[in-house]
Amino acid sequence: MTDFTALPDLAARTLGGSVMAASDESFEEKENLINPWAPAFRPETFGPKGQEYDGWETRRRREPGHDWALVRLGLPGVIRGVVIDTAWFKGNYPPHASVEACAVDGHPTDLTGADWVEIVPKSPLTGDAAHAFPVHAERLFTHVRLNMFPDGGIARLRVHGDVVPDPAFLTGLTVDLAALENGARVVECSNMFYSSPDNMLFPGLARNQAEGWETARRREPGNEWALIRLAAPGTIHMAEIDTTNLKFNAPAEVSLTTADGTPLLPRTRLQPDARHRFRLETPEVDHVRVNIYPDGGLARLRLWGPLTPTAEKALTTRWTTLHQKP
Repeated sequence: MTDFTALPDLAARTLGGSVMAASDESFEEKENLINPWAPAFRPETFGPKGQEYDGWETRRRREPGHDWALVRLGLPGVIRGVVIDTAWFKGNYPPHASVEACAVDGHPTDLTGADWVEIVPKSPLTGDAAHAFPVHAERLFTHVRLNMFPDGGIARLRVHGDVVPDPAFLTGLTVDLAALENGARVVECSNMFYSSPDNMLFPGLARNQAEGWETARRREPGNEWALIRLAAPGTIHMAEIDTTNLKFNAPAEVSLTTADGTPLLPRTRLQPDARHRFRLETPEVDHVRVNIYPDGGLARLRLWGPLTPTAEKALTTRWTTLHQKP
């Protein structure tokens, strides 16, 4: 895969993505396209519609045209690349596919009049393979349309990019400065053996250990850490450090500092499988380093506080600029 796959999947169901409509889903449901797990397959599992697949599959088309699926991104953003995965579809994959995108405010149900932009031209596909397509369109998108020519099955659609939060839901409010949905990201990390540190920043509660950040067992002196670029500069009033589901592999202690080492939360004892909250009064910060001692995992990290006036203005300018048509 290419570098863009390290960016958040803006279409993932775990980030709020949804498949709004599809031209056909006779064999397998359209919702499978954005499942967060890797496609699975069990041979000789036949239902009333034939072999079962973990993906979206349409009937054999006997008339002109092509099939399509419409996806509302969970997070608006600038799309940097798309992955069209035909995993396990070997004799029933579409020979070609393309992707279009548009930006529409609110929660529309009819996008027929939207300004659709082709971000992946009609391109050849092969069976049982992940196809990565870089995207070069410096503008905001909220929806994508996957077209396959003429029919067949696609296991997953991944839409990787940079989150661009709507400033209407950030300005003048106390917000989670560490939330991925608000534009925060982990930019450096000492260890991500079991799972990505970005998982700490996902919305909602972690349902199991895999939905948080977990390191390998540390065998040398020191401790593990992750550096978070906040959604925008702000001041932190409360930190929430959650070890839910981590019963025998939670860190013994945690601390928070700025990128240059200025203490924000001193080294503090943690309990396993528990949500911890701490009142803070920090200076203006744009990056926070979470240190865990000596290793282990965190389910979620929340850093609540207001943005600075300068940051609010910058977010509004960015949203407006990227929302304009080129």
